[in-house]
Amino acid sequence: MSNPKLAVIGGSGLYGMPGLENTQEFDFNTPFGKPSAPIAVGELEGYPVAFLARHGLGHHISPSEINYRANIYALKSLGVEWIVSVSACGSLREEYAPGDLVVPDGLFDFTKGRARTFFEGGMVAHVGVADPFCPALSREVFEAVKATGAKVHKGGAFITIEGPRFSTKAESNTFRAWGMSLIGMTTSPEAFLAREAEMCYAVMAHVTDYDVWHVSEEPVTVEMVIAVLNQNTEIAQAAIRNLARGSESQLECECGQALSTALITNPELIPAETRQKLDLFVKKYLP
Repeated sequence: MSNPKLAVIGGSGLYGMPGLENTQEFDFNTPFGKPSAPIAVGELEGYPVAFLARHGLGHHISPSEINYRANIYALKSLGVEWIVSVSACGSLREEYAPGDLVVPDGLFDFTKGRARTFFEGGMVAHVGVADPFCPALSREVFEAVKATGAKVHKGGAFITIEGPRFSTKAESNTFRAWGMSLIGMTTSPEAFLAREAEMCYAVMAHVTDYDVWHVSEEPVTVEMVIAVLNQNTEIAQAAIRNLARGSESQLECECGQALSTALITNPELIPAETRQKLDLFVKKYLP
C-alpha cells in the first residue's frame, strides 16, 4: 500500500472509519510524545487513507490534554499531505442550524494553555496563517459534502475555546458580537501546527447546537451533541469517500511551502538536538 495522502482526524462521535479495508495500525512515539491513538491506515474506495481518533479510542482525552503536536507529527511521518478535521461545533449564527455542516474559512484562537508551535529550543519560525485553513482543500471538502445532498455552508469564523466546559451566556453573546460563526474546542492549535508542518488542513464542522445564546433553544448538552453527530455520521463517511476518490488531484495552494519564508534562526546557531527533532519539517531548507 502506498503512503496515505489524505488523513481524517475524527472528533467527538467519530472514532473509526467504516469501509476502510486492508488496514494497518501504526503506534507512534514521536519526539513530542505519543499521539491520541494508534493511526489506522487502509484503503477507502481503493485509495490509501489514514484515520486518527483525536480524543483517543473511547473518548478519554480532554480537548486541553490532546497532544496536538504528536498527532500532526505522526501524520506527517506517514507522508500525509491533506488533513480533514471532522469536528462537532456550536453555531453562533441563526442560519447555521443544528444538523447543518459548515466548511469555515477563519479561525480565532481563544485557548490559553496549549503548545502552539513545533519551533522551540533554539529554532524560531514565523509561519503565515492569515488564511488558516487551506482554501483549495476547503473547496474540495465543501464539494464532497455538497455531493452527499446534505445542507452545507461555505465560510465563517471558527473560535476555539479552552473547554472542556461549555460557554456561559455572557461569553457566547460576546463571541457573537465579535463576529464569530462557530465555536469548538479543538481546531486550535491543530490548524496552525498543520501549517507549520506544510500540510493542507480543512474542517468539516458539524453543527450540533446553538451554544447557549439562542433564547428559544435549549442550552447545549452532551446528549444534544451526540444525537446530531449520530445523525450526521453517514454524511461524514460519504463525504470522506468522495474526498478519497479525488485525492489523486493536486491542490493549487502554498501550504506545502509554508516554511520557505518562515525560518529566521541562523542555521549555525540551531542546537543539534533541536535540528534533529525538527528534521522532518526543515531538512529541505537547511544546509
